[in-house]
Amino acid sequence: MSLLKDIEPKNVFRFFEEICAIPHGSGNLDAIAAYCVSFAKDRNLQYIHDEFNNVFISKPATEGCEDSAPLLLQGHLDMVCEKNMDSDARFDFAKDPLKLAVMDDYVYAKGTTLGGDDGIAVAYMLAILDDDSIRHPALECLFTADEETGMSGMSSFDCSVIKSKRMINIDNETEGEVLASSAGGRKVKCMLPVRYHESSGLAYDIVICGLLGGHSGSEIDKYRGNANLLMGRLLHHLRGKINYELYYLKGGLQDNAIPREAKASVLIDEKDSTRFEDLITEFELNIISEYRKIENNITIYSECRGTISTSVLSPKTQERVIFLLMTIPDGIEKMCPEAQSVVQTSSNAGIVRLREAYFEVIISIRSSISSEKRALSDKIQYLTETIGGEFVVESDYPAWEYRERSRLRDLVSSCYMELYDRHPKITSIHAGLECGIIFDKVKGIDIVSFGPQIEDIHTPKEKLSISSTERTWRLLLKILEKCIDE
Repeated sequence: MSLLKDIEPKNVFRFFEEICAIPHGSGNLDAIAAYCVSFAKDRNLQYIHDEFNNVFISKPATEGCEDSAPLLLQGHLDMVCEKNMDSDARFDFAKDPLKLAVMDDYVYAKGTTLGGDDGIAVAYMLAILDDDSIRHPALECLFTADEETGMSGMSSFDCSVIKSKRMINIDNETEGEVLASSAGGRKVKCMLPVRYHESSGLAYDIVICGLLGGHSGSEIDKYRGNANLLMGRLLHHLRGKINYELYYLKGGLQDNAIPREAKASVLIDEKDSTRFEDLITEFELNIISEYRKIENNITIYSECRGTISTSVLSPKTQERVIFLLMTIPDGIEKMCPEAQSVVQTSSNAGIVRLREAYFEVIISIRSSISSEKRALSDKIQYLTETIGGEFVVESDYPAWEYRERSRLRDLVSSCYMELYDRHPKITSIHAGLECGIIFDKVKGIDIVSFGPQIEDIHTPKEKLSISSTERTWRLLLKILEKCIDE
């Protein structure tokens, strides 16, 4: 039974619900891409489905609108897959449909991310392509793959097929904003070789959880706690006060999400158990005090697992792991001099993993200035290699640069004014958008980005505003109508 069938705009939410029933985490897009292809075939629309799972669907202009310039609509197929540590452990993003729910003005998914970023863009585009009563110029709809893990889909897409010189990206999550530029980004991996030896002792798990997390671009300026680096601080806090040996360390799920949870496991002498637990409590109280105006649910605790024998890190290896976590740049590096409310350069240590042969940290670097992006990357590389590690750049994408003049931006602003009796806020975003790649590939293309209100993206608290979705739908239809006259 459909949960969203009576919610307006009905066709948009019908497609959104169908999308949510199809697993579509980054790297797992075969099914959702096939769904889009089937949609195009059923409506006799021309399409391209490339080897990277990008899908490009074209629809001719409405009769009488053939002389209007074509318009490109764009959004990405993949979603960030995050769930709470204490949620249903059996939920599998690779095969299970999202468990949708509605409360007041919001749609959300129980215990997991919703994927409104960017499932609502996909739903909007499908609803427009599906409705022959909507007047519009020739439309090109580009559904890109793996945006959340480095924008590899857009980077690999053959943009020579695009005829449009104006584009609407539907990947902003703040209603009332029209984006005019976005940051470039780089995903890097730091790998430290590790050595183990056998040891015995009283085992403890250390857990940091309850942090807000969030999008490492749009919410990095909120100074939320990073669970991975807090764990590094905690391990350093213990150092010198008590002897322990580290044998497990894991935190974060996505490089572009501020990590909410981290876990470490250590061995200690049984005689030190009371002191150990007191040190954990002391650290928790310090962190709660530090973040009292930012985080309201931080929990740091330890659990005794009994006496065991296992492989633990060698003392020198353990020291290097903690050193890296204590010194790696994280958070805001520089604010924009022209607009102090906008972040210019930042980094997010989103994933840490202690593996059999190495310890890895995966970091998302963002900057609207390409030289600063490279400089921060170089700093992290220098730090990693100085302590014997390996540094790899896994992906890189350009910034979408601001243009003083934009006819499309002016048109969108006037449509918003007509509908809501006020102008939208024209602004920039520190998050990376695929606009930067297409701006680089399709010379002279005029781009704007906007979308409905989505809160707490990249976290299990993510929720999509129903009323905002309807207002943004009305804006899209008004823009399509006005584009005919341009």
